[in-house]
Amino acid sequence: MIYLDSCLAIYLVEEIPTLSATLENALASTMDARFCISHLTEMECLIGPFRSGRTQLATKFEDWFQTVQTLPIDSAIFRAAARLRADFSSLRTPDALHLATAIHHKCDEFWTNDNRLNLVAPSLIKNPLKASS
Repeated sequence: MIYLDSCLAIYLVEEIPTLSATLENALASTMDARFCISHLTEMECLIGPFRSGRTQLATKFEDWFQTVQTLPIDSAIFRAAARLRADFSSLRTPDALHLATAIHHKCDEFWTNDNRLNLVAPSLIKNPLKASS
């Protein structure tokens, strides 16, 4: 299982020209993997389309959410995220929740473009947009 950070979902769905092709290649190279997100990912992805009134983009995100597995976030994950925040003061709450969700659900990798997260969970983090990852 590979947990996708919100930034990567945004790059894919919004088809960011400089990033989406590289990311699509990385996804294609792991055809046997199950990709997953959380409801937090959904929330973060929908803020921009809702804020700008881009209903077609919101619908495009909703359609994309159906193509990946959505992992639940329960109270144990919030507690694990609190521990991560306590241990890593530079870690923001959303990032701690994403990481705690991936760890709790025993994801094999956490894909992100946020290289700072590598300091928190180096064996889990992968940046599919870097050639050396």
